[in-house]
Amino acid sequence: MPAIALSGSPAYAAGAPTVTATGTAPSQLAALDTVMKTYIKERNIPCAQLAAVKNGKLVLARGYRYSSDTAVPAVQPTSLFRIASLSKNITAAAVLRLAQDGKVSLGAKVADLLGLPTTTDPRLKNVTLWRLMQHTGGWDRDISGDYLMADRTIAAKLGMPLPVGKSDIVAYAGGRPLDFAPGARMAYSNYGYLLLGLVVEKVSGQSYESYVKQKLLAPAGVTRMRLGRGLRSQAAAGEVPYYSQYTSKTVLDDSGAVVPAPYGGFNMGNHAANGGWLASAVDLVRWARIFDAAGPVLNATSISRAFAKPEIGVSADGSWYGCGWYVRQVTGHLNTWHNGSLPGTYTYLARLQQGFTYAAVFDQREETGTPDYDVLSSRMNTAWNGVGTWPTGDLFPKYL
Repeated sequence: MPAIALSGSPAYAAGAPTVTATGTAPSQLAALDTVMKTYIKERNIPCAQLAAVKNGKLVLARGYRYSSDTAVPAVQPTSLFRIASLSKNITAAAVLRLAQDGKVSLGAKVADLLGLPTTTDPRLKNVTLWRLMQHTGGWDRDISGDYLMADRTIAAKLGMPLPVGKSDIVAYAGGRPLDFAPGARMAYSNYGYLLLGLVVEKVSGQSYESYVKQKLLAPAGVTRMRLGRGLRSQAAAGEVPYYSQYTSKTVLDDSGAVVPAPYGGFNMGNHAANGGWLASAVDLVRWARIFDAAGPVLNATSISRAFAKPEIGVSADGSWYGCGWYVRQVTGHLNTWHNGSLPGTYTYLARLQQGFTYAAVFDQREETGTPDYDVLSSRMNTAWNGVGTWPTGDLFPKYL
């Protein structure tokens, strides 16, 4: 895709950009606030949020804007961002809830549940819900590519116009062999989570979004979250704009129009279950509390399943992929985390020891020529480990 000069970023649109912040950042947590301000300035990120929880209480809720362009809105702690692959733990929780309610077995075969043909590769018969959630289903995007980003290839193969839908992606994938035997190893698969979303719909008899809102989000006290749309004109109320240095031909129709990568460079509608949700950072840390203890969303068995070690065991660094979470055992606690990335989006959510959880969301991601985005977690770890005294109040009533 052709690049647009970084000087075209809204951060530079009208002179020297400045950081403005909204929300609440107690003085005890100034180091966390500083990490975010420095991070967005280094990367020229126009919009960002940070929310932090200590022992179940919201202790920091902040929105950040770094730009001199008046077209870039002020970011509130309640503004909505695309969260990309942080959506995966939501989808996995939906499947775990269906199993908890006796609607499906986690050992059930996806081919049986969805009526998928297994003639191209009989190994598809061995793909279970467990394996889909833990990315051991048999698809490797480093070998076959990411089917959710192959719109033009799929349309050409199926002899159909753009846009392609989820059923078209499934039809295309069904004509290709798996990349490895199910259960043999782990390879991150957006397609596997697309299938899980279809399972949620088939088993529940509801739309994926409706089921998640009714059975998961509402009982968790989260009401703002919703599935995102692909075009800027379709943005939800309070949703931030997204930026990228790249453009591409739209995959939303056959016009061949060149569009900003976040707005038609991929089909947001197909990414629902693997990366389609909108949320604020406050919403994310509120949602993450369902994994702390048994409650109205998940019981103790379901929570343990969310973080269970896969059949392939633990990786060389001591971590493993559970159900929508990366997991590592530390003394007395399971640390769990995930990041998310789409054109115009970078997100991070972590549940750590000592009762600390945080979410950070941004409206740009790492691209050619930009500084490393992955340094965020190490900087945040240094900051929160240095906090001497934590605030005792709870900001959740203010921002939910």
